[in-house]
Amino acid sequence: MGANWAAFAAAEPDLATTVEARFKAFTHHVLATLRKDGSPRSTGLEVRFVDGELWFGMMPDSLKALDLRRDPRFALQANPGPGTEMGGGDVRISGRAVEVEDPATKGAYAKEVEPPQPFHLFRTELTEVVRISVEDDTYLVVEAWKPGEPVRTLRRT
Repeated sequence: MGANWAAFAAAEPDLATTVEARFKAFTHHVLATLRKDGSPRSTGLEVRFVDGELWFGMMPDSLKALDLRRDPRFALQANPGPGTEMGGGDVRISGRAVEVEDPATKGAYAKEVEPPQPFHLFRTELTEVVRISVEDDTYLVVEAWKPGEPVRTLRRT
């Protein structure tokens, strides 16, 4: 079972703040979905954090929207930015994207974000959040969270 962004932020506020900052640092990120034949598709995507949710807005009948309608599983990777700095670490989120058709919800999102009309709107249910960073130029640090579990932290040299 997945958790929305607010549940993740309540359970792990420090990691959530870092992850959200990484996504807000750049406009475009990489979304992986599953094609009809099960092979992966990766595409660019803007994401929004609004009202305790992580949202995906998409153009009508885009391939990624059709993929998510068929199979809601996704993986999302934050744009690493220029060069090799990876400020804030390498951040990835996995989960399920649930399409929202409710006019009131879509209207509130549209008022906040002002996307081109018409659009698909997906609310995310997180199943895993991972951050990989370097500590003291010595350790590779992997922080992984799953709903109902505390963050697991692994340090490797």
